[in-house]
Amino acid sequence: MRSTKVMKRVAPFAALLCSISTASLAAPVCTLLVDADSGAVLRQDGRCDQRNSPASTFKVALSVMGYDAGILTDAHSPVWPYREEYKAWRENWKTNVDPASWMRDSVVWYSWGITRALGAQRLQQYVDLFSYGNRDLSGNAGKDDGLTHAWLSASLQISPIEEVVFLRRLLKLQLPASAPAQEKAIAIIPRFAAADGWTVQGKTGAGFQRGQDGVLDEDRQFGWFVGWAIKGDRRVVFARLTKDETKVAESAGIRTRDLFLAELPALLGNFAGAQNPN
Repeated sequence: MRSTKVMKRVAPFAALLCSISTASLAAPVCTLLVDADSGAVLRQDGRCDQRNSPASTFKVALSVMGYDAGILTDAHSPVWPYREEYKAWRENWKTNVDPASWMRDSVVWYSWGITRALGAQRLQQYVDLFSYGNRDLSGNAGKDDGLTHAWLSASLQISPIEEVVFLRRLLKLQLPASAPAQEKAIAIIPRFAAADGWTVQGKTGAGFQRGQDGVLDEDRQFGWFVGWAIKGDRRVVFARLTKDETKVAESAGIRTRDLFLAELPALLGNFAGAQNPN
């Protein structure tokens, strides 16, 4: 009985310590929510104009390109086999991969297959047409690796505001690509059930931050979760960007996603406080 009483007293403090620890690991840079139809800003916290590497959130744009160019066919075609020479730092990448599993599991080597099939010139054309971030596909300085690494903590940078603008155009089928290509891209974005009846489709992204000297700091990750939430006829496009202050083993993208999904109903509240953009 005494042990139970002690545990009841300790539990609130343990929860508080846990929340403090979580906050110290991933500091929010921006949380942005926008009404998909009107463009009204529902919530904007932090430096949402600050650009960052898109990491795997670039797969959303890349999927539109792939479908529009005819490289990708549908959610399950083409299936590309894993080869030993491919870089695969996750075990679930060492298998046959189709567009749906590529997006779900963030398989980098499948992305490289798409960008190589597009070629540097066509990839740049799409990035320009989409007005995607700073549009810089040069890659890492002096390495001539833009076709495979521009979006991986390298030259390509995008802000949360720019992510939301791009995603809103996609959701409304207003990108300069065929409507079927955009619909197929939307179909493979992972789905999640959130509280209060919201359904979320979103893509994570994670990578290492660069220090002031420009060198990757493998002790500090950044994490993205971008996409949209739908409930009835309400559609909200969102972007959240976080940056770790200490070393954490788990992907910052996964942690950013999970915390955002838990907070979503409270973040949305209602639409009464919406502001008309510009």
